[in-house]
Amino acid sequence: MPDIIVTDVIASSVVKAIEGGLDDFIDITTGISDSRPLAVVLRDSETQRVLGGAMGLSSVGLLFLDAFFLPERLRGRGLGTKILTEFEDEGRRRGCRSAFLYTISFPDFYTRNGWKAFGRTPCDPPGTFRVFMTKNLEASS
Repeated sequence: MPDIIVTDVIASSVVKAIEGGLDDFIDITTGISDSRPLAVVLRDSETQRVLGGAMGLSSVGLLFLDAFFLPERLRGRGLGTKILTEFEDEGRRRGCRSAFLYTISFPDFYTRNGWKAFGRTPCDPPGTFRVFMTKNLEASS
């Protein structure tokens, strides 16, 4: 019988085994082999240091936004919308018809950019929720 291990250290070999196995399963199940990571990076032009951006992946016609960060000092300048638009546009180029994310901090930002909430679940602290959102990328092309 194999061992079951709980850990907070995720080695690259673990990622490769789990994500690779899942990709293979999706490829066989759907007949589509198109899962690709995607990042839109905000970088300091002088130091080349990464300041923030968006990360996710495209797969079987869906665009997943897994992480989005913009330093507070850079907010309110339209950079967040530009990063999100680039992320969505690349998803469209990859053939994605819709997009998915969940957020806790900025549902209004996403709503202003055409995303719609379709569910929420409570998390801590009490009174806080994870909001699940989607966007039809075909309607925005």
